[in-house]
Amino acid sequence: MIRIVLVEPREAGNVGAAARVMKNFGVTELWIVGRHPELQPLSSWWASGADDVVAQAHFADTLQEAIADAHVAIATSSLRGRTMPVDLIPAGVAALAASMTADQTLALVFGREDHGLTREEVLLCGRTAIIPTNPDFPVMNLAQSIGVFCYELSTIAPAEKGRALPPAALIEKLHERAEGLLTEIEFLHPTKNLRIYEDLRAIAGRAELDEREAMILMGIITQIRWKLGKSEG
Repeated sequence: MIRIVLVEPREAGNVGAAARVMKNFGVTELWIVGRHPELQPLSSWWASGADDVVAQAHFADTLQEAIADAHVAIATSSLRGRTMPVDLIPAGVAALAASMTADQTLALVFGREDHGLTREEVLLCGRTAIIPTNPDFPVMNLAQSIGVFCYELSTIAPAEKGRALPPAALIEKLHERAEGLLTEIEFLHPTKNLRIYEDLRAIAGRAELDEREAMILMGIITQIRWKLGKSEG
């Protein structure tokens, strides 16, 4: 299942246009995070037949809430001012989706029209994708960007059998515990070298952990913390 997540969209017309292009390619699950404009009636005019996608949209206060049950979450970015590592383009996103089953959710996250996603929001997603555009004119309209990804995703079929993927909430819990442990053993400092853990998040995202692998890592962290506590005792 494909989920389109819009973080704090500024214009109702853009939401309507996004819904229209989603429906063009058979994608109907829309989530809207945080502040947003009044969506009726302007978005319906722009939606032009995809009013049902807007009417059935889900709303969340935070991005973490919107992707908590997603098995893969991908932050989208433009080439302009990019500082975060990017490992996917639309064809790669489609290839990743092709390895997932129909009951697993891939969430594509799009940021604000004027300045995109924050660094923290990108880190929450685990994976990052861009559309390779002309570097002299890199920024695309929100609905256009969604259309490019949705088209690529429409060209693949879900896998009949796939790996048991962990929801994003479990991966975030793993990151919280891992970061806490690395801080405890002074590999990380609470106010310094935070970029190191951002790199570790990127490594974990590229590893595409399945649920069993995530639970093994959680167990290792738990055992290390227990052993540390026993030693101190």
